[in-house]
Amino acid sequence: MTEENFSPDDIEQQPETPAADSNVDGANAPDELDKELADLVEETGPISKEAELLADLQRLQAEFVNYKSRVERDRDQSRNAAIAEVIRSFLPALDDLERAEAHGDLEGTPFAAVGTKLRSAGEKFGLKRFGAKGEKFNPELHNALAQTPSADVTEETINEVIEAGYQLEDRLIRPAMVSVLVPEGK
Repeated sequence: MTEENFSPDDIEQQPETPAADSNVDGANAPDELDKELADLVEETGPISKEAELLADLQRLQAEFVNYKSRVERDRDQSRNAAIAEVIRSFLPALDDLERAEAHGDLEGTPFAAVGTKLRSAGEKFGLKRFGAKGEKFNPELHNALAQTPSADVTEETINEVIEAGYQLEDRLIRPAMVSVLVPEGK
């Protein structure tokens, strides 16, 4: 018979073959298998419950480890943000001390020691000053307040630092305010 000639009547006309599921004494094998399966589930029930509890415990432990690492990471970020905010608040005083030092007004005064202490306190937390005359201009770190064309430079270069920039480790606290020499014709 081919699929094209197959009909529901063909099923009734085929001779019956002994069921592969029945065993020799005529008992129905699916019923025995169901009974054995039920017995097996009954026997392994407590083991399944223990395995389920173990899986729940492992999941809770993993959640706790993730929670703990997330809390530590958030604590570090909050700490660094607080340090950055405190340092940002004393930068104007540090700028004033640097200007006074550049004019020679701090020599021999107690304010020279104050400036040194402020710088060392910032360095303790990873504060770095940047922006110096002759450095290559980087728009991610420097704010150009003025541009002057020059035949002496081939790339944008800092001509004068108006206000120094600061980084706390890799975090930008304040960009440097600079004037820039640009190549002529640019």
